[in-house]
Amino acid sequence: MTKAEIYQEVQGQILAVLDGEENLTARMATVACLLAQAFPDTYFWTGFYVVDPKKADELVVGPYQGTLGCLRIKFGRGVCGMAAQTRETQLVKDVHALENHIACDSRSNSEIVVPVMGPDDKLIAVFDVDSEQLAAFDAVDKSHLEDLITAVFRGK
Repeated sequence: MTKAEIYQEVQGQILAVLDGEENLTARMATVACLLAQAFPDTYFWTGFYVVDPKKADELVVGPYQGTLGCLRIKFGRGVCGMAAQTRETQLVKDVHALENHIACDSRSNSEIVVPVMGPDDKLIAVFDVDSEQLAAFDAVDKSHLEDLITAVFRGK
C-alpha cells in the first residue's frame, strides 16, 4: 500500500471508532494510537500537546504513543510551539538544523506538527509526530494529517 492509501484506511478506522464519542481525551488517544500502529517504521513519537487552560500561551503533554515527551512547551518555542503560535502545520526535515528545537528525545530527526482547531476556530492542541529518520514527512503526510485532524476535531 502507498502512504496515501494507508492514511485513507486509518482515517476510516479512526472515524468509525470515534463515531458518537465526544470526549476530547478519548479522541486524541485513539488518533495517536491508530496512527502510531499504522506507521510503526516512521512514527517514533505520536501525540498531542494540549493548550493549558490556566496558561493560554503554553502547551501541556496530552495523549501520546512513544518515549517520554516534554511536559510543557511555550508558544513559539520548538516545532510544536511554532505550530501553536502560527496556527500552521510545521514540516521539518531535520530538527537538528533548527535553532529553537526542543530535544525531548535526541533520537528524533524529523517532525511534523499540525494545529488542532476546535469547532469554534480556537486552538485546542497540536498533533505532533517525530521520526528517527531524516526527512520522513512530506506533502502527503501534511495533506492527510490536516484532513484527518479536521475531520476528527472539527467534524468537517
